[in-house]
This record gives sequence, structure tokens and C-alpha cells, in this order.
Amino acid sequence: MTAARPQSAQLSADVGRSKSDRLLIILGDQLTTTAPTFDRIDKGRDIILMCEVEEEATHVASSKQRTVMFLSAMRHFALDLIKSGHRVRYIKLDDPHNTHSLASEAKRTAKQHNATSILLTYPGEHRVLATFEDLESDLEVEIFPDTHFLVQPEQFNEWADGRKSLVMEYFYREQRRALGVLMTKQGKPVSGAWNLDKENRQSFKRAPNPPEPYRPEPDDITREVMALVERRFPDAPGRLADFRWPVTRRQALHALRSFISDRLERFGAHQDAMWTEQPWLYHSHISPLINLKLLDPREVYAAAIEAYEERSLPLNSVEGFVRQIIGWREFIRGVYWHQGPEYADRNALDQHATLPDCYWTADTDMACMHHAITPVLDHGYSHHIQRLMVTGNFALIAGIHPRAISDWYLGMFVDAVDWVTLPNTLGMAMHADGGIVGTKPYAASGKYIKRMSNYCEHCRYDPEKRTGEDACPFNTFYWDFLIRNQHPFSKNQRMTMIMKNVERMTKSQQTEITHEGRKLRERLGIGGVEARS
Repeated sequence: MTAARPQSAQLSADVGRSKSDRLLIILGDQLTTTAPTFDRIDKGRDIILMCEVEEEATHVASSKQRTVMFLSAMRHFALDLIKSGHRVRYIKLDDPHNTHSLASEAKRTAKQHNATSILLTYPGEHRVLATFEDLESDLEVEIFPDTHFLVQPEQFNEWADGRKSLVMEYFYREQRRALGVLMTKQGKPVSGAWNLDKENRQSFKRAPNPPEPYRPEPDDITREVMALVERRFPDAPGRLADFRWPVTRRQALHALRSFISDRLERFGAHQDAMWTEQPWLYHSHISPLINLKLLDPREVYAAAIEAYEERSLPLNSVEGFVRQIIGWREFIRGVYWHQGPEYADRNALDQHATLPDCYWTADTDMACMHHAITPVLDHGYSHHIQRLMVTGNFALIAGIHPRAISDWYLGMFVDAVDWVTLPNTLGMAMHADGGIVGTKPYAASGKYIKRMSNYCEHCRYDPEKRTGEDACPFNTFYWDFLIRNQHPFSKNQRMTMIMKNVERMTKSQQTEITHEGRKLRERLGIGGVEARS
């Protein structure tokens, strides 16, 4: 008896060398058949090209979890296309003829099939867009709008142009009105308030006991990809022992239903809270599924609103979640395309220090950093406050170069695509864009972490001290950061109250903190040129 042929072997099926006028290229974060490109192709004649290329896993240090997530989801999607009758040319990572470049594989496939044009949905990264625009000297490249998103770049530009600052809250309100989401018949927000964030900042008073999230076991295809990634990228960061992300449309819908039924009710109040050994809590964990387009944002926010109406869920939970989908997510993408490729080089606070090793290992005696980074290594995930107020905040106040931490976020998280990670990190976490995304830096001392978690109970550092051997490094760096940036922050009205505390310090107190900050960087292995002195 012969062994069963692996299902993924179908991906290597020969599509022949018959002439095809067009190639439809599907990128790893475009796993949907609702894109306009599918309306333009002849199912029996045109060829869909999908490529696993090394450049996409190595242009930043991509974690094993992230690489497996993308490749497994791509393979499952390609098999679904083949089953539905599409002609798919799928280039695997270990294909001996693979050139490991999107551009090269597109040209190679076009030549084999005498194709003269390429169809493509708008990519999620300036680098990839430039790659295909450069092909236009050899092939006709037609790039279609990404209708997965609720707002197109042109619409966002129309909203943004002429504004002194881009405030997400105002964008979000316009989205609510346009979509009719959580609005009364009179055109007012339900409950009378647009934003219920003040109700969503509670910490846990005791250990939480959230429902277990839906985490499917890897199937044969995913296990095959896991083994491939371990062989191909043995030194990549992260671990694969517990890879259990949804990678198919069916699994993605199951994950959405699981969140709506089990965790949305309690999501709001504790969405900013953190707790040791509890990476999942009441969060949705569906951002990678939306960003790979296994879920559509319309069905996501519609499911939340339906649950609110049918089950009378707390409005603060539903509004807070919906705001992330129709407000923040669309706003961040709009900023990315509005600001252009040069945005990635912004460094408004002139910070140049290097990323410490603990970001790659979680090996640190700072309990909050250890507990925020460990799930990134184990799952390619941490929730938004761990990202913003622990790992992001630390990079900001320690003086890390914004691109160093932006690239870390892009490579380490399973939901990472450049359009979302760059503005969130460089703009919001690092304030390196000069205030485009956030009107003030999200800098905080260890007292914030103590208030929102139990991390400090398990830490050798004292969150009440700002200098000394047992002082919380967040405190030392926080005050050092403010002292270092007195001039730029003196012009920021939202920083006035905070900066008055710096002004009250004596010169000797400021000097002591600056000296402690230098010693702390040295001890933590944060090298390179320090931030503005």
C-alpha cells in the first residue's frame, strides 16, 4: 500500500505552460476572493500566482510564529482556490527554482506563460508597492483598490488635507456617522457619548479567570510548514512549540464567534489590564485574521453590534471594540499612505540607542518586560497595552532608535503588516513623527504598570523609587527622558503639567537622574548613540 499523498502536494501541481494573458498575484496578507481582481480574471485561463519567498521573511527579523502563520494561511487559501477550479501556480519556500524575490518570481512566471499583464490588489507596504511598480517597464501592472478596508487612501487624504493635526477621535466620529454604527435615528451616538474609554481602564483586583480562547491544533499542512521554517530559519527569533493560530477562513469565523460569545462582554472594562501568566485575557486575538483578510472588518463589527442588540452587552465593551475596527485600524492605515515612504525615517526626538537583547530573549529581571515579551516569543502576540505601555514605552524612554523598535514589532507579531505596525510604533509608541498619530508621547513611569498589573509584585525593583540600585528602570528612564527632551516638550501644551515637575527639580537632581540613566543603559546593554543630551 502506498502512503497517502500529502494534501499540500497539490500546490505543486503543474498548471502547464499554456498561454495566459494575465497573472493575478495574491500576497500573503490578501487571502480573500472578494477582491476586485477576482472579477477580472478568467477562471479557466488566467493564472493565480502565490509565492513563498525568503525576502519576505528576512527583510526584518521575522519570528517563527509570524512566518508559519503567513505560510500556513497562504497554503490553505491556495488549496481552496484550486478546489474551486482556479489555476494556481504556488511557489514553495523550498522549491529549488525559487529565486526568493517577488519581482523575480512574477517575471519568471509571466515569461513561462507568455503573460503580458499582472493584476494586483494594493499591497500593505510601500516597499512591496515599489517592487511591482518597478515591473511596469517589463509588464503591464494593474493595481486595484483594496476594498477589504472601509476607507480608501484617497478618501482619507480628503479628510486629512488641511487639518493642523490628525485626531483619530474626529475620524472615528465621521466613521460612525457614515456607517450608521451605534447611532440613534436622530443621528446621535447611542448613550449620548462617542467614546466610553473612561470606563475601560480598570485593573484586576485579583487573578482573572477568563474563558479559554479558541486555539485550533495544527493540521498536517501547518505541521509541514512548521518543520520547514525550523529547517530554513533555525536562528529566527521565537518558538513554535505552541503554534495554534487559526489559518483558514472556517477557523477564523470560529475564532470570531468564540470572542463574541465568550469574551466581548468583559472586554471593555479590563482591556488595558495585565496579569502574570495570562497572555490572552478578554481580548479578541483576531487582528491577524483580519489583517490576513481571513475575516472582513464589516462582518467583525456587525457581529459585535448584533450581540449588543440581542444580548444587551455592556456598551463600553462593544463601543471600545468597534472603535478599534472602524476607527483606529482605518485611521492608522490612512496615516501610513497619507505620509508616504519617508514616514519610516522620522525621528523627531532624535533617539539613536540600540535595542537591548531582552527583546529577543525575554531574559530580564524587569518583571513587566519579561511578562510582556514572553508571549511574543511563544505566540507572536501580546495585547495592545503590553505593546504600547511596556515594550513600546520602555523603548521610548530608554532612547531607542524608532526604526529599531518598529522593525521588531513588524517581525515579531503574527498580525504585523507594515501599514499597521509602522504608524502604531513609530508614531504612537515612539512619538517619532512629531505628533501626527499622538498629540503627546505615551511615556509613563513604573507607577502606571503597577496600577494596571500585578507585575511589580513579582519584581526586584521598587516602582516608588527613581534612582538607586533597586529603583524601577521605568522610573529612571522616564525622568531621564523628560529631562532630555525639555526643549521640544516645552512647546507641547499637553505636556505642560508634566514638564513643570521637571522644572521644579534642582540642577543636581537632574544631573543625578541623567547619570543614573547612562549607568542603566550600560547595565542593560543598550548601546549606540544616546538620545538628545
